[in-house]
Amino acid sequence: MDAIDNIDSKVTLLEFCHKNGLPVISSMGAGCKSDPTRIFISDISASTEDPLSRSTRRRLRAVGVTSGIPVVYSTEKPGPGKAQLLPLPEEEFAKGSVGDLGVLPDFRVRILPVLGTMPAVFGYAVANHIILNITGYPNEYVPAKGREKMYDGILAQLQGSEEKLIRQMVPGEDAQGLKLGISALDVGYVVEEVYRGRSVVSEVPTRLALVRWRKPEEGPIQRGVEGQKSSTVRLRDLVCMTKEEAAVHEREVVRGGKTPEEMYGKDIVQLVEKRMMEEVGYEKYR
Repeated sequence: MDAIDNIDSKVTLLEFCHKNGLPVISSMGAGCKSDPTRIFISDISASTEDPLSRSTRRRLRAVGVTSGIPVVYSTEKPGPGKAQLLPLPEEEFAKGSVGDLGVLPDFRVRILPVLGTMPAVFGYAVANHIILNITGYPNEYVPAKGREKMYDGILAQLQGSEEKLIRQMVPGEDAQGLKLGISALDVGYVVEEVYRGRSVVSEVPTRLALVRWRKPEEGPIQRGVEGQKSSTVRLRDLVCMTKEEAAVHEREVVRGGKTPEEMYGKDIVQLVEKRMMEEVGYEKYR
């Protein structure tokens, strides 16, 4: 049973168990959760709406583990009136590095508020899973609603966008057979992990798309072995918007002459840059 809160220790344990074939089940975060009807058991690739789960998935993905670990998690979303962390007062920052406030290196400085009953519900779910597996008792967990079809659609739309961009920037180039170095799993990662399942412009969680944030400076295509044409787009180049917002952005920025700074306010530009730097930070684990 994994109920570790420290992300480094949690990921190290889960990676070791997964790669050595050791049965393990991991409990995700109960902080700020209050609805026991929203608790699910499923593969870690399907867990949503939980910062601890998000960080765990991203770090495991970086070491080559994308699925195969059962987890207990809550799909409950944050909302008005619900518990949350407030910003640290300025006087705390004045004391020095926030990390220096921790009692141990790499340990949490602040703890999310927890409703006392919720960790118990998580614990009962973990114990029940273990008993069923030890005894061989049949079970079929009802999965939380997945968005795999949406990821496939977003990937297809991105493929079309890249082909249009190549035809515009490389006149006479046949974009047929263009290879993207991005999969549907990568799409899900960028949408759910990097951009929290919402448009970075409007925060709308539906009808989403991925589009380049800026026009590529070094060209949109590269050639590999045997003349294979590949797109140069990387995960760190993409931003999540609604389909309508992405169409305007593609026309005005990616295939037009405007910059994101001319299209959006300072807050949106800074948020995108922050999300992209997060992804760059996680690349070092791959």
